[in-house]
Amino acid sequence: MKFYFGIEHEVAFLNQEGKFADFSQTKFADFNQIVERLPTYPDDYSQLRVGDAGIRQKRWYIEGFERFADSDKVIDCLPKGIEIRTTIHSNIQGALTELSESFRLLREIAASYGFSPVLASFNPYKTVFEPQPPLNDYELKQLQAYPDEQTANIYMVTYGPDLNISVADLPIKSVIDIGKKLTYYSPYIVPFSYSSPFYNGDLWSGLSVRTFVRTGKRSAALVFVQKPEQLIHSIPSLTKIARIPAEVGRIEFKACDSCDDFSTYAALLALLKGLILDKTLLGRATIPDADLHQISAKEGFDNEDIFNHATKLLQVAEIALSNDPDINLLTPLKVMLAQRKTKSHELIEMFQKLGSIEEAIRHTYPA
Repeated sequence: MKFYFGIEHEVAFLNQEGKFADFSQTKFADFNQIVERLPTYPDDYSQLRVGDAGIRQKRWYIEGFERFADSDKVIDCLPKGIEIRTTIHSNIQGALTELSESFRLLREIAASYGFSPVLASFNPYKTVFEPQPPLNDYELKQLQAYPDEQTANIYMVTYGPDLNISVADLPIKSVIDIGKKLTYYSPYIVPFSYSSPFYNGDLWSGLSVRTFVRTGKRSAALVFVQKPEQLIHSIPSLTKIARIPAEVGRIEFKACDSCDDFSTYAALLALLKGLILDKTLLGRATIPDADLHQISAKEGFDNEDIFNHATKLLQVAEIALSNDPDINLLTPLKVMLAQRKTKSHELIEMFQKLGSIEEAIRHTYPA
């Protein structure tokens, strides 16, 4: 099987006052000055979608909520951060190397405007996003046309990666089956990434607010298909029409929290690859199990059921990868399981030691 990989990673920032730079503190222009100074790679366009508003011209773009006049004219974009996306690579290491380099460039230029990247998977201060002024008729109509867009109140306060994986020449039926498999096993995959223990300015009572709030309303995995008749109707969506040819057959795993150590993304992509190669796991789901994700979000590997299933998935992936060198990328996940610790545990300790969320997240993204 020939695999292809890509990573989309959302970066949150502190501003020069040391405040969390979300839509309440930051204007589009504040982030745009950073993006404008980042390079353009013309060869990317066959692989990376530009989109209607023209905001996505580069490997970096401002992630946010676009506001429209009473027409399809974009008049503003309320920012939540800057997303980095990689081009498509034939191996995991290639995607990782590109992500690391893109992040280094972003960090360097952001610093000259007083912004420093911090790890956040859920806005530590804002629990909801309410657009001001309220949405106009055109915007409301747009949102009604796309069920997933109705959860803007969620995605504007969450940060996380899309781990993109595709297999060459696989029939679309098989790709959709993989999407269902990853959706089913998602509650046991996501704890490896947990990094959102803050909520409403304080510690939350679990490990991943993002997973707790998001899952069931947003997709765990999304499969890009070519033709409308290949779509499966579900809320949240499991399938979506590809917007450019390079997206056809792509599986986006969307359920993880953000990671500041990119080797965790490599490990998760290797795990997904192993789960795709595996022929023994029989669980399938079209929509994510919200209850199970919430148990996972609260307890992580302290929950025996979550721990045992995660252990089994890792073993299954290792067997499926057998002689593939990507098997070595799984090591960070084994360490987490052995210690039953996630990034959230580190952040909680840091918060308890330093007494402030900003100080705790300032210690993320090691230099």
